[in-house]
Amino acid sequence: MRLIDLVQKECIVANAAPENKKAALKMVVASAKKNPILKDISQDSLLEALLERERLGSTGFGSGIAIPHCRISSITDFVVGIITIPSGVGFEALDGKDVKLIVYIIAPQEQTNRHIRLLSAVSQTLLIPGAVDEILAQKNEQTVLESFLRHTKADIKTEGQTAKSILHIFVQDEDIFRDIINVIASVEPISLVVVNAETAAAYLAKMPLFAAFWNGASRTEAKIVITLVESGLTNEIIRRIETITGNLNERTGVMINVQNVSYSVGSLQA
Repeated sequence: MRLIDLVQKECIVANAAPENKKAALKMVVASAKKNPILKDISQDSLLEALLERERLGSTGFGSGIAIPHCRISSITDFVVGIITIPSGVGFEALDGKDVKLIVYIIAPQEQTNRHIRLLSAVSQTLLIPGAVDEILAQKNEQTVLESFLRHTKADIKTEGQTAKSILHIFVQDEDIFRDIINVIASVEPISLVVVNAETAAAYLAKMPLFAAFWNGASRTEAKIVITLVESGLTNEIIRRIETITGNLNERTGVMINVQNVSYSVGSLQA
């Protein structure tokens, strides 16, 4: 499942000017309904599903971007669309700024893992430096689509791959940890868990023999991300992580180990 295969020109609105958040969501509904996947879903029920998700917390995650989304039980495929709002609209965003770009997702109820992957892929695309400004500068639906898709070419096809690897990613920076989770989720891991851990300094600093070496030591806590992925994706995952961290050979605080898996069965829920 790739973004480039899901976004349709019919579900794009360029240079919109909704008066408020609810008006913007109604615009999402009208746009999404142009996709035949939603032909049996009423506009009222679709709007209510979007509003219900917003009650859990705004999908305006900052920097002028919102990704409203909801799940519908009676559909079997995803609907993705884009609305540009150059003048901005209040959206109760996390950073308090007006939203200028909406990328919406209407998802099947039962496809939670793919829904999470798609949300991560969209946010990864929009965090590419310059991507949002370029999309907002477009004057019509076709060029909005072309601009958006230009930044999604890093999407990865996984069909037909069978060999698997385990990645252990050790992270001592909370902000980087969140970005790394986003990267991994966008590549559709088979299973993923996070373990809270402490470095040796947390224990050695308490021992009189070694206390002087770690007096006031920082970053004694770490998180370990353990994920099972298709082996062909490991290099791409590491490459994407290094776009966040820089060259891992030249910094501390993040470490990645890759282990080939000879046999694996079962999976975990997201």
